[in-house]
Amino acid sequence: MAQEFRHIVRMVGTDLDGSKKLEYALTKIKGLSINLAKAVVKKSNVSRELTVGNLSDADIQKIEDILRNPKKYDIPGWMLNRHKDSETGGDLHLIGPDLTLRTKTDISDMIKLRSWTGTRHSLGLKVRGQRTKTTGRTGRAVGVKKKREEAPKPSE
Repeated sequence: MAQEFRHIVRMVGTDLDGSKKLEYALTKIKGLSINLAKAVVKKSNVSRELTVGNLSDADIQKIEDILRNPKKYDIPGWMLNRHKDSETGGDLHLIGPDLTLRTKTDISDMIKLRSWTGTRHSLGLKVRGQRTKTTGRTGRAVGVKKKREEAPKPSE
């Protein structure tokens, strides 16, 4: 029995477009770059030319397993997005909602530590050394307001 085409495929908590090629569709998952997507496809032994809608359930399970455990499949550590994690001490790769949650907890930890970046985050200012004299203004008047000229008074 032939596998029928699926227009939307759910993978790692994200809906992927079934008409796109596998490598480029995987980049829609938060935390996955094109280089890591290419490495995942290579390790999964699935054809690069296949679209996501034509994948079998076994292929989808294999790709999801590689995405959840990239170190197990010998994907190099420099491709992972969490080097020397503060909690575990090892290299991790977070994707989807896990990445969002960990980023929020990292920011809240910096705020609690009262580090420079934590202070900038708490004040709503730029964090990475950008200039703030003219950019990043929100909620305030920008520019110079000219005084309104009054009409000349009629002479008596």
